[in-house]
Amino acid sequence: MCGVFAESERGMIRERVNAGLARAKAKDVSLGRRKVKASIEARIRELRTKGMGILKIGRTIGVGTSVAQRVLITQA
Repeated sequence: MCGVFAESERGMIRERVNAGLARAKAKDVSLGRRKVKASIEARIRELRTKGMGILKIGRTIGVGTSVAQRVLITQA
């Protein structure tokens, strides 16, 4: 019996999420992570080619380590 309630609740959640995504798309809202400026990307790549580690690059530029990793991964 609990399975039936859980399944119907999951269906309602899915409907609400899809409705919210459709509203955001209609309003032309940008979803996802913010874009990294080209100048910051270039600086990250420059520091990495000089042998600096990802953690130190993030601290030097003032971005998170995940941003530095993401830029370097998309480079490969």
